[in-house]
Amino acid sequence: MLQSQLFCKTKKETPREAISISHKYLVRADFIEQTISGVYRFLPLGFRVLKRVEGIIREEMQNLGAQELYLPALQDKSLWLETNRWETIDPPLFKLKDRHQKETALGSTHEEEITDIIRQRINSYQDLPVCLYQIQNKFRNEMRATGGLLRTREFLMKDLYSFHSNGKDLINFYQKVKKTYFKIFKRCNLKTLCVEASSGTIGGELSHEFMVLSDKGEDKILICNKCLWAANVEKTGEIKKCPKCKGVLEKRNAIEVGHIFNLGTKYSERMSANFRDKEGKAKPIIMGCYGIGLPRLVATIVEVHHDEKGIIWPKSVCPFNVHLIKIENSLKINKLTEKIYQDLQRAGIEVLYDDRKEKSAGEKFADADLIGIQVRVVVSERTLAKKSCEIKKRGELRTTLVKIKKLLPFKYAQ
Repeated sequence: MLQSQLFCKTKKETPREAISISHKYLVRADFIEQTISGVYRFLPLGFRVLKRVEGIIREEMQNLGAQELYLPALQDKSLWLETNRWETIDPPLFKLKDRHQKETALGSTHEEEITDIIRQRINSYQDLPVCLYQIQNKFRNEMRATGGLLRTREFLMKDLYSFHSNGKDLINFYQKVKKTYFKIFKRCNLKTLCVEASSGTIGGELSHEFMVLSDKGEDKILICNKCLWAANVEKTGEIKKCPKCKGVLEKRNAIEVGHIFNLGTKYSERMSANFRDKEGKAKPIIMGCYGIGLPRLVATIVEVHHDEKGIIWPKSVCPFNVHLIKIENSLKINKLTEKIYQDLQRAGIEVLYDDRKEKSAGEKFADADLIGIQVRVVVSERTLAKKSCEIKKRGELRTTLVKIKKLLPFKYAQ
């Protein structure tokens, strides 16, 4: 991609309302922009990162054996009445009427929708287990939207739902999802803690949150300094000693990046989603649900991976693999940099090529640091004199001169 053609206008000024680092840098680097409170547009650079994260999640869901579907954002009131959540869910639903005065709601979650699908198709224990997932927009009528993408009113979410004939099967799958979530967050270069959590208005018999420690996190968790047991304060209250080993508990701020629930039969009983066991007896289907908010995950990556100059994207979610920058505009430099650009692309390496003629070297480097692509390749008269390029990894001070003919095998360019 030629940077002269990239739809991106970086900013020097930080938005007045921005408090979190991720909000500041994602807006300044033109990855996102706010429309109304808690609602954001993803611009081309931001969308590329979002799709990288989505790709990781989708790959791991498929490895888990889940099948993808897509459910409507506009939901039927009658389904919500079956579970008694039309008036009670918190935050409350965004409700609206169509031209026929029929009430509907924008989906903040999809338990009712997925249970309706299952009850029409599952008859016997032989039809179970089933696991289905979607990646779709959610609408949460939050009292306050803060921290940029950390708390929004419209966001993209991955929902996974599982359906089982017995509790043991659900617990086994629940543990598999735990391992998968750790793998997803590790691929995003995040260290997470799995903590006991409150089930809130989603409900169920058991739930866990995946937390990333951060001073900017709105959640407060307790961590045992001995056995590393952890829980959300909402779940445990202000207890002083670890319930497992009586060790000392430390209170820390954290960002929730994932939440999983053992729903039991809460929804299947209310919506008559039953199966017949081996004896032919009707029983409610046992359910689990497992969520990850993608924009919040993007923001959390930035909260963890940044410096005073801008974002430092992990390789797995970086919008481009290489940021190629030319200094000076001589015919020789232009010709050589264009050849490098074409060679990298032919090798399957996604390149953002800063070909802008009106920008100084300082401006180009400042933009490169702000945008945060992992590898910067610089071509200048100085490097050309040594038949080399200068390579610098974002976040590191050290630069390396690499011969142009050895650029493609170079490890940072892979």
